[in-house]
Amino acid sequence: MTDTDYMRRTLRLAKRAAGRTSPNPMVGAVIVKTGRIIAEDFHRAPGTPHAEALVLAEAGPRARGAVLYVNLEPCCHTNKRTPPCTKAIIASGVKKVVIATEDLNPQVSGRGVTELRNAGIEVVTGVLEADARRLNEAYFKFITRGIPFVTLKVAMTLDGKIAMPSGESKWITGERARMLVHRMRSSVDAVVTAIGTVLADDPELTARVRGGRNPMRVVIDPRLEIPSEARILNAASETVIVTGVRRAKRLDELSGKGVKLLLYDKTLNLQWLMERLGRMDVTSVMIEGGSSLAYHALEDGVVDKVAFFIAPKIIGGRDSYPAVGGRACASLAEAYRLRDIRVRRAGGDILVEGYVDR
Repeated sequence: MTDTDYMRRTLRLAKRAAGRTSPNPMVGAVIVKTGRIIAEDFHRAPGTPHAEALVLAEAGPRARGAVLYVNLEPCCHTNKRTPPCTKAIIASGVKKVVIATEDLNPQVSGRGVTELRNAGIEVVTGVLEADARRLNEAYFKFITRGIPFVTLKVAMTLDGKIAMPSGESKWITGERARMLVHRMRSSVDAVVTAIGTVLADDPELTARVRGGRNPMRVVIDPRLEIPSEARILNAASETVIVTGVRRAKRLDELSGKGVKLLLYDKTLNLQWLMERLGRMDVTSVMIEGGSSLAYHALEDGVVDKVAFFIAPKIIGGRDSYPAVGGRACASLAEAYRLRDIRVRRAGGDILVEGYVDR
């Protein structure tokens, strides 16, 4: 097996903690000696041992002279709940460390690599770097800018419709696509929707997958129209209402249900909302709403990535709801463009993913 093979295994290990390590990154580690894996593990949750510490403890004295594979530069600072990994690596006697990508955390950012090299350890970087950066794309954005990584998710027909003129939308996509959405919810810190979706569909926006984690539910409700019996107000996970209304009685009622309230003045800009969520340690957001919310998310410049599920169906009709509403771009030259596009099957549907090219 090559460095690439072992790093691919490391990334698979790291991904097993998807949705559970925030605001920490997902990290896996593998120790190899004389062509054999002698220890492998991954970071499970904030405050628990890092992947490097876990595999070094498992390997014990056998780590001396071995090679350590890790998908993120080992930490070297003490401003956290766990000890710096570089010290443990140096003490273990590991002869070589292979790293997929540098940690963009300003407290690390190359210092971990330098510390290891200064201790006489051979360090190789950049193995499957693009894959490693994609795995922790939310962490990298949050640690450098303090705001969450945002994915706009849409389920639409082949002709770009998300609902019939009557509002009927269940179900445009099939069961496999819907299961993927539940997994996506489980991997993000928060799902953002709008009151129109709540009134039309009464969703819970939970992650109904085995072992999944329910995200925070954020509802944009300018006039505070949410019904007291709305399912999204249940205790499955934290719910946040974003509103411009300041009616004390209604606010007190919602607070009594355990709902957190974010109040804005006059008009809501989604950049403001993302900044507020960032202060709450929300590192990743998935937007699930209607045409209007999709438009405002793109218009306000908060979308990093899109995930469009496309069903092989055609609704037609001018009155059917489009995937993105609002005003059209002034020209084709001003259309939102995507890069690094990936297309895959989701049962009988197609999933198109890509990053908004700013």
